[in-house]
Amino acid sequence: MASATAGAVPTGRQLSVPRWAWTLPPLAALGLAFLYPLALVVWQSVSPDSGGHDLSAYGQVLGSTVFREALLNTVVIAASATAGCLVLGFTLALVIAFVPFPGGRALSRVVDVFLAFPSFLITLALLFLYGTTGIVNGLWTQATGAANGPLDFLQTPWGVVLAEITYFTPFVMRPLLAAFERLDTAQIEAASSLGARAPRVVGRVILPEALPALAAGGSLVLVMCLNEFGIVLFTGAKGVTTLPMLVYGKAILDGDYPGACVVAVVSVVVSVALHTLYRAVVSRTLPASGGTRAAAR
Repeated sequence: MASATAGAVPTGRQLSVPRWAWTLPPLAALGLAFLYPLALVVWQSVSPDSGGHDLSAYGQVLGSTVFREALLNTVVIAASATAGCLVLGFTLALVIAFVPFPGGRALSRVVDVFLAFPSFLITLALLFLYGTTGIVNGLWTQATGAANGPLDFLQTPWGVVLAEITYFTPFVMRPLLAAFERLDTAQIEAASSLGARAPRVVGRVILPEALPALAAGGSLVLVMCLNEFGIVLFTGAKGVTTLPMLVYGKAILDGDYPGACVVAVVSVVVSVALHTLYRAVVSRTLPASGGTRAAAR
């Protein structure tokens, strides 16, 4: 009787969800949050105000002198700021991680807090310090009796580069500090015992281990600098027009929405292209981890 009852219980088959089905929710979220708005921008760029769909807006925008100047300014400022962030960020992270001094741990925590600051706040701080009516120029005029101070560079492309370096350097330092924490100090001690001086240890032992983190931070900074709007706006650099500023000018000031969408599409293409080129170059030039004997040579 018991065997008959057991045989009557249906075994049933467990339903298994295919692995590819788990990719559908994130793809749907990505499509709604990014791909759909991007598609709307592309569609608007080929929809002139006169009606229909054509590429006339692309011809007008890409053939203008203002667009070429904005494209050049965007690339030059982003590349210069990224290079400055890499050099300064690596130097500061190296000092914090390997040079013992009081307050080093607290300073590394300040870097984390600095990442939460808005970009315009850093720009305003630079204006208060180095602006035409800032503290430095004010002290100069009081000391010399001159009408104007010697500093008047914040409204130039170099002022924008300085502001971006000041704001984005912690984005390079954070992954570097994390990489330095995982670095085996025995390699440094062995290289030093073999006679390698500090510059050679940095170049042959520390730098190869830090290059992946340096590449990650640099690529992030490059993309953010290409699309930075608040720093350029708050520096008051009227003669410095970048692609984000051109989008703002065409959409808000001129009411040329197809032209603004054209610039936005070009900005996306430039950002993706430069980011891909940067990662390709860095991935090809990343050396293997340095050895202690190579450092001592």
